Amino acid sequence: MKLSTRGRYGTRLMLELTKNYGKGPISISEISRKQKIPAKYLEQLIIPLKRANLIKSVRGPKGGHMLSKSPDKINLWDLLLLLESKLALVDCLADEAACDNSRNCPVRPVWGKALGAMTDVFKETTLEGILLKAGERQKEPM
Repeated sequence: MKLSTRGRYGTRLMLELTKNYGKGPISISEISRKQKIPAKYLEQLIIPLKRANLIKSVRGPKGGHMLSKSPDKINLWDLLLLLESKLALVDCLADEAACDNSRNCPVRPVWGKALGAMTDVFKETTLEGILLKAGERQKEPM
């Protein structure tokens, strides 16, 4: 499986918002500058993220975008499901009709097991967890 530009850039956008979590909104132009992603592309990514209630926007001169919930509540799986058109390793996992040999294929269970492991990793990986491991965010005391 290869993540699309949409999935990669969307993840980077959300990580930038995570770095800024609790500090107020951040503008598209600032995210664009920091992440080296075209502002026009970011604007396209914002739409489904807002619809899914992952981010919210603030209008005005000091406006911008910010996470709508805590970054420890947003996992990579939910984000990628939203941004990627498909997350299967091979077509037959999503649709048996994609291959005439799906029902008798000896390797299909292996692909399924690999997809399951990948899914588990993405589900247990939160935005906050990514930055904590990278040392870019300090865990707030409870």
